Amino acid sequence: MLYLDSAHQTPLGVTAKVAVEDFLAESFEMAGPKPKWLARVEQVRGGLASFIGASPDEIAYTKNTSEGLNIAANAIDFNAGDNVLLIEGDHPNNAYTWLNLRRKGVEVRFVKLSGEVANAQTFAPYVDCKTRAISLSHVTFHAGQRHDIRSIGQLCKENALYLVVDAMQSVGVLPLDVKDLGVSILAAGCHKGLLVPQGLGFLYVDSSLESLEPVYLATAGLANPPADFIARPDDVALRAGAGRFELGNFNLPGIHALGATLSLLDSIGVDNIEAHVLRLGDRLIEHLDDLRIRLVGPRNATERAHIYTMALSPDWLAYLSENNVRVSPERDGIRISFGIFNDETDVDAVAEIIRKRL
Repeated sequence: MLYLDSAHQTPLGVTAKVAVEDFLAESFEMAGPKPKWLARVEQVRGGLASFIGASPDEIAYTKNTSEGLNIAANAIDFNAGDNVLLIEGDHPNNAYTWLNLRRKGVEVRFVKLSGEVANAQTFAPYVDCKTRAISLSHVTFHAGQRHDIRSIGQLCKENALYLVVDAMQSVGVLPLDVKDLGVSILAAGCHKGLLVPQGLGFLYVDSSLESLEPVYLATAGLANPPADFIARPDDVALRAGAGRFELGNFNLPGIHALGATLSLLDSIGVDNIEAHVLRLGDRLIEHLDDLRIRLVGPRNATERAHIYTMALSPDWLAYLSENNVRVSPERDGIRISFGIFNDETDVDAVAEIIRKRL
């Protein structure tokens, strides 16, 4: 199969497969060396933190991006009449996260893009004294826009706003430094650029935001969990750091896989991964120009990443599938998305398959 669908899900890599198999073998043979597994949980937490420029206590494990975004939205102490700014047409789960707060009187404002990507100027006219947060994807799933998070982060800093970022499509593909970008809270799943099976995500919460509290509470989120497992009504102090948002019973197979894939990605270098997918994008754009097929989304390399949507009608999906090419349908055409395992021959091959039908 010619796999060009990493924005949907990346195939399971060898290192992740081996890590999961090793975990399953331990589970089968010993019914779980839990202390050893929990030590690995913390080891991987540290590796993940380093990968995005954070500290370990700023990382919480989640199930997926949507869970992380919902944790963020419900932790912010909104008052009736406050508002949050979103990009119109961004991932629907980012929108529903905040739309759910309308029951509390929070206004959700959708901002239309005036150019290819969002930056501080996109949002600035809509910020007022009731604005509390801006939330958007770093890289969009449908057309691959790479929004200017750094400038938006500066806008948020100047106006004391929370910047909540969906990094599902960027983590593991683009260099990501949450401090440099000015991100308050970042949520992502691990089944795309991080090469892990579905079911594991993470949440970054800046250490300065200790006033944010979870809307639910479990032993894992306590500062002093009772050793005898008898609840102490007089001691429900929260654990310091992002761990206060965790519920326990971690996705251990996924975390073991993540430890392996982080090592792989670190050995390659995310800068090199970014350069690789952009080169593939350059080659694809050359082919599309030659084939007179319009690219939906940015052409400028600083405004794109690994996702490229071709302005082709929906019936192309069946044709490509018949030719053993895995891609995804999108709102404006057919989406190709590259991974670290793709190369120039893949780009040339799909271009030739398309050419034969034109």
